[in-house]
Amino acid sequence: MPQLMISISGVRGVIGEGLTPEVMLGFAQAYGAYCKGGRVVLGRDSRVSGPLLHHAVTAGLMAIGCEVIDIGIAPTPTVKIATHNLRAAGGLIITASHNPVMWNGIKMLASDGLFLDEEQGKEVLAIRDVGTSSALKKWDSIGQASFYDKASDDHLAAVYTLPFIDIEKIRRRKFRVVADCVNGAGGVMLKKLLEHFGCEFVLLNEPPTGRFTHNPEPVPENLGELCEAVKKHRAHIGLALDPDADRLALISEKGVPLGEEYTLALATAFLLSKRKGKVVVNLSTSMVIDDIAAQHGCTVERTKVGEIHVAKHMQKVDAVIGGEGNGGVILPDIHLGRDAMVGVAMILQQLADFGGPLSELHASLPQYFMRRRKVELSSGLDPKQVLQKILQKYRHENLDTQDGVKILRDESWVQVRASNTEPILRIMSEARSAAIAEKYCEELAAMVAA
Repeated sequence: MPQLMISISGVRGVIGEGLTPEVMLGFAQAYGAYCKGGRVVLGRDSRVSGPLLHHAVTAGLMAIGCEVIDIGIAPTPTVKIATHNLRAAGGLIITASHNPVMWNGIKMLASDGLFLDEEQGKEVLAIRDVGTSSALKKWDSIGQASFYDKASDDHLAAVYTLPFIDIEKIRRRKFRVVADCVNGAGGVMLKKLLEHFGCEFVLLNEPPTGRFTHNPEPVPENLGELCEAVKKHRAHIGLALDPDADRLALISEKGVPLGEEYTLALATAFLLSKRKGKVVVNLSTSMVIDDIAAQHGCTVERTKVGEIHVAKHMQKVDAVIGGEGNGGVILPDIHLGRDAMVGVAMILQQLADFGGPLSELHASLPQYFMRRRKVELSSGLDPKQVLQKILQKYRHENLDTQDGVKILRDESWVQVRASNTEPILRIMSEARSAAIAEKYCEELAAMVAA
């Protein structure tokens, strides 16, 4: 069987090539046993394989005796909020996030709506390995399933009541918005949010069909259609979601992608202008966050890559904002998870306060350049050997080994790490100049390939 990607963020695989209904059934039963047969909120993104896996997961949960609260096609942050609000024992999201269309998987939540941490995830896997036959219920004790249709309204109500969101001020600006919903789970909710804020808008790839018209990861190379549409419609801003709507990328009024790192940067600058406090991001997030925090007299703390690492540390240090540089904004006022709808609201409010165009707002921040490479592991590369080779070569430099190997240099860095969600090595670099960032990225890519 081809390898499944099993990590603290859940399970992912290619449908029919490792990820099957049987696999999903087994994980659902193990998770149901972990939740002791309690209430479980279930949501999914719009992928074509979603209904197939939805039936398998529902059956697995009910067989253990769980009460399944189905909220249908919904963004990942919506499932997290519903899990907390409905006082569930846990929540499951059937999604592969930004992965290509043939992928799917499960993200597993604890009762507080956060992703399972490493210890909790290992407990679910241990239950799966042992088997759940002894936990299966008889006909008169199986779980029941019901549908809850207010989850998206609950989510949006929380956004609208944020103390620093002035809805009337946003409405007065009459923003023109073009958004690429990538035929994912976020289109319906984004439409409601933009209508509530009085925006004129055009939605590209709106229907939640799961048949993505392009690679669904919201990075600049996948957003050409959106960039052209922003210019065509003379929009103030372009918005790009990923399929489960926990990531947000921005396009300026000139049709230029800002790079997903600047979603969190702008949100952080906005929030710290309203309240001071600690900021938590992962090790692969841009240094622009450090600069912004310093301007406001605040500090930044960094964690391993993975939303749960950021969220748990935000809890620990009582951070006011955090996230990941992939366009994931985490605002603890609502919940400790990446949330594109929160990001949209904060950016629109920031633009309304600023009064000028997005390109000028972006230019007011410190500017860094980031480069990324992916190296497939199917060729037999052993990631541990690769990382050891890099450690040896760069042992005399300033290194951070919390997550792969990160080489820290003057106003720049380069990192290589194994992905949690795909069978690849990720190489990332950042510097004040595009040329230096490219040089560092190529330097590590060549060494990995050697």
